[in-house]
Amino acid sequence: MASGWAKDGAVQEQIDSTVEDGIQEARQRLQRAGPSLAVCEECEAPIPEARRQAVPGVRLCIDCQAAADRHQTHRAAYNRRGSKDSQLR
Repeated sequence: MASGWAKDGAVQEQIDSTVEDGIQEARQRLQRAGPSLAVCEECEAPIPEARRQAVPGVRLCIDCQAAADRHQTHRAAYNRRGSKDSQLR
């Protein structure tokens, strides 16, 4: 049940859109999978053998991966509803 000016099913549309965004992002990550690289594709620093074995298809060193994860977390935390209680968390 929608309230105010929102049309019926608006909340479900927001949920579906969020799920579709997550699926799209996961598919993009899968396309990049493959053999692990010996050097980072961003900064060309060597990637340790232990990391290459632990993370199949690794393409970034730890520092570059941490920066990419920070950027990805920021995108994933997008507040579609704009509710005040979610903005206060």
